[in-house]
Amino acid sequence: MIRIKLMSVMVDDQAKALDFYTRVLGFRTKHDLPLGEYRWLTVTNSDDPEGTELLLEPNSGIAEAAVFQKALYDAGIPIILFAADDLDAEYRRLKTLGAPLRGEPTRPESGPATLLVEDGCGNLVRLFQA
Repeated sequence: MIRIKLMSVMVDDQAKALDFYTRVLGFRTKHDLPLGEYRWLTVTNSDDPEGTELLLEPNSGIAEAAVFQKALYDAGIPIILFAADDLDAEYRRLKTLGAPLRGEPTRPESGPATLLVEDGCGNLVRLFQA
């Protein structure tokens, strides 16, 4: 059996990313280990600390990664999607926190309601109603 255990998102500032993914989105730090000038920095769901980890991976020194990240951002394409139990409640909570939202939740004719948020580290994150 193959399963998702760890995935990464490239960030341009690990400290800023950690603040966004924990304080704003509500994940919790799983690993924070020094690796030279960077860190092995992962977060998990607060209610499932042994579940899938998200690695906040620095894009410094990898020109291709930074170009790819910027191209997605400029095109309005999210780098990652997360499920929310109550998207409207999350929208209100994120707005109160001053999170950089890209509008209000959208409700397409088919598919779940979604909300686009900037992580402040060069990425767009899409939340969707689960």
